[in-house]
Amino acid sequence: MSTRILAFATALVLAALGATVPVAQAAAPAITETQCKKSGGSVEYVSTTGLWTCVNGGYNGELITDS
Repeated sequence: MSTRILAFATALVLAALGATVPVAQAAAPAITETQCKKSGGSVEYVSTTGLWTCVNGGYNGELITDS
């Protein structure tokens, strides 16, 4: 019986985490490479995060979503 309860609780936790990840990604500000460059910034790859980021300009520190 305790195995079933543990499995059910694990399933609930994983379902809750799976539902929150897309929401967190959608909430992150993201711009295009063109927007970054027009604002006076440059697009740089940040190796520690593995993401392209706008550096300087009007969108400093924001993630790049498309070119």
